[in-house]
Amino acid sequence: MFTDMVGYTALMGRDEKKAFSLLQKSRDLQKPVIEEYRGRWIKELGDGVLASFTNGADAVQASIVIQNKCAAAGEFELRIGIHQGDVVFESGDVFGDAVNIASRIQAIAVPGGVYISEAVRFNLTSQYHITTRFVKTEILKNVKEPLNIYEVVLNGAESKSDPSGAKDRTQTIEKSIAVLPFVNMSNDPEQEYFGDGIAEELINSLVHIKSLKIAGRTSSAQFKGKQVDLKEIGRRLGVAHVLEGSIRKQGNRVRITAQLISVQDGFHLWSEKFDRDIQDIFAIQDEIALAITEQLRITLLDKERENLVNNATQNTEAYELVLKGRFYMNRRGSAIPVAVKYFEQAIAADPNYALAHSGYSWTNYLVAFYGYAPGTAVLRKMEESAEKAIKLDGELAEGFFALANYYAAFVWDWDKSQKAYLKAMQLNPKFAQAFSIYGMGYLCWIKGQFEEAENLSRAGIKADPLSAVDHADFAWTLYGCGKFEEGLAMARMGVELDGNSFLSHRLVGLCLIELNRTEEAIAVFEHLLSISQRHQHALCGLIWAHCRNGNLIQAQAVFEELLLSKKHGYVVPFYTGVSAAHLNRLDLAFEYLEQAFADRDPALIQIKYNAFVPASLKEDPRFSDLLKRIGFP
Repeated sequence: MFTDMVGYTALMGRDEKKAFSLLQKSRDLQKPVIEEYRGRWIKELGDGVLASFTNGADAVQASIVIQNKCAAAGEFELRIGIHQGDVVFESGDVFGDAVNIASRIQAIAVPGGVYISEAVRFNLTSQYHITTRFVKTEILKNVKEPLNIYEVVLNGAESKSDPSGAKDRTQTIEKSIAVLPFVNMSNDPEQEYFGDGIAEELINSLVHIKSLKIAGRTSSAQFKGKQVDLKEIGRRLGVAHVLEGSIRKQGNRVRITAQLISVQDGFHLWSEKFDRDIQDIFAIQDEIALAITEQLRITLLDKERENLVNNATQNTEAYELVLKGRFYMNRRGSAIPVAVKYFEQAIAADPNYALAHSGYSWTNYLVAFYGYAPGTAVLRKMEESAEKAIKLDGELAEGFFALANYYAAFVWDWDKSQKAYLKAMQLNPKFAQAFSIYGMGYLCWIKGQFEEAENLSRAGIKADPLSAVDHADFAWTLYGCGKFEEGLAMARMGVELDGNSFLSHRLVGLCLIELNRTEEAIAVFEHLLSISQRHQHALCGLIWAHCRNGNLIQAQAVFEELLLSKKHGYVVPFYTGVSAAHLNRLDLAFEYLEQAFADRDPALIQIKYNAFVPASLKEDPRFSDLLKRIGFP
């Protein structure tokens, strides 16, 4: 962080004594704030200060306090610039490109303002009380690449760099809502899925209303079981209303309470209690959804009303089984095979339930991706279920999404895959994961269209801003684009949102490897092994980190553990082959890659662009032959 006093040189020419007095006041004001936010006062540069922090969020917090104190004092103004990157500390000083960039950013900041780089802004996603606005893309002196510059909006004030006075904040739209998971009031913790499922079903109904902004499922679920002020929820999610409720299910009876609340004043716009038979669950959902539209004065088009109350099944057994399947599918990891069984049972209970088929298709994709079975064991199940879902409901975005993943990861039919992704996003423009996966898995990994991939993944975050999975997917995209600093920041946000997010931890480790912070990467993967029952993806990450660090003996020991795990189940051949290549065992590596090709390992589509694939593998003639056979565009 660089700070600089505005107009100091001119003041020195006019009144040297006053200039020195203000300079001392500036230093006295800044130093305790920097220390409070765990900063390090590096040195004074004339009328400016250079400080460092352990993370971008602390630096920005300190800068806001400093500027607010300056504004309150009214005696002088500062410009502040902040950038995040690797530096070298030596003899009490600091060196590196990051220092130069921070200095350049400070120089273009407006008086009284705080300018930050995009790398810093990535660190602020979870800092909901901090708002920023894009200023411009700037070519800075002695900096190779153009830099996106953002301004921190201070105290909710109007932007200092925007003459129109436009505010950069999450806009709270009047016709907007977050549906929180319904609280499980029964004595049976196994009923937890029901409260989550009711909320998700309501979201899926409301999402069809174009004039209504609705917060994503995962973002809303972040507040489950937490005592958070409604205004805080509204601010974080950018919504004006919250639907909350509770559910108690005993036998064939269900008691549901629901309240629609204005976050601004806590006023209950509508509330209702339902004591019904379980068979009435669909009617209850319809009543709640219609009450929301009435209270928010939403005029429904005929098609919207039809979608709002169009229940995909009247079979309560199948409905409950789908809720269970989704509940376990969203947990990922070892819960995936459990989810598969529930979707199978739902299809058996109601073969014409489109959501059961789309859920079964997508979960089978996760079975192969997480290494529970080869792709060949699930690809026909994926195809048949996705096509069945679409046949039953031609406007079901989840069906097209599942089909898109089938074509991309198993059949390698890029055109059909893209058409299905685009159809899913057209049918549901608020389908966060469709944006994330299309950006990451298709545009980045397959097409190498990195800028478009980044934009689509960013749209996924915008649709569901508190989703650890979408943050991890965005980190994957940034990693594939070679933006390892930004990827690391995004993956760490995923960890902040969900400390048990396997994918977020994994991306933290992968980015650290590419940033040559291998000791940190090793620690991340060892932690990941401890929380994942030594999952094979974590074993592979640890192998790659040890190899990059030169610990070949340790890497070989972990590789042997990976091979031995075959005794207990399927081992993903693509990652095993990459691990063998890291150990310079290229013949063995290509044996596993050939197995990955034969097994239709969905991870194989990462092979062309991702940095974890070592150069020795890419330089081998067999590599280009494999790419040709896969048919990358």
